[in-house]
Amino acid sequence: MEVNDLKDLLEHEVRDILYAERRIVKALPKMANAANNPKLKKAFEDHLEETHGQIERLEKVCEHLGIGARGEKCEAIEGLLEEGEERIDAKGDDAVIDAGLISAAQRVEHYEMAAYGSARAFAEALGLSEVAKLLQETLDEEGKADKSLSKLAKDTINPAAAQAAAKA
Repeated sequence: MEVNDLKDLLEHEVRDILYAERRIVKALPKMANAANNPKLKKAFEDHLEETHGQIERLEKVCEHLGIGARGEKCEAIEGLLEEGEERIDAKGDDAVIDAGLISAAQRVEHYEMAAYGSARAFAEALGLSEVAKLLQETLDEEGKADKSLSKLAKDTINPAAAQAAAKA
């Protein structure tokens, strides 16, 4: 990676997150299929639809930046999704598996929030207000997804997983 100025760094961040979002689109159906709780399954399915819109938004960002909408391989997302695959393949109590799926999904959400937040800050510093606005819109969606997963974990999944431990 060569970054000579902040615009180069912004372009790299955008391509990195574009790659990540495209990989996430492939992973979310697997997460939904592995989920046992219907609300968790729906959350993954809903986020899949939202992610398609986020990719479209990133493609608009690329247009504004005058760059091709090609992703750059992101080793961080590869590692996070590999951990998610381990959760998908896990055997055991349904609620505990669901708790693990939420944990894996939230790691991805937090990575995305960091990437979008940094890219938005770069765009703001460069005076690219439309790009910053598009990135902020996705950052807001990622934050809502994270909060929704937290609420589902706290209110439903984690208490059920704790009961499974008490029975064992």
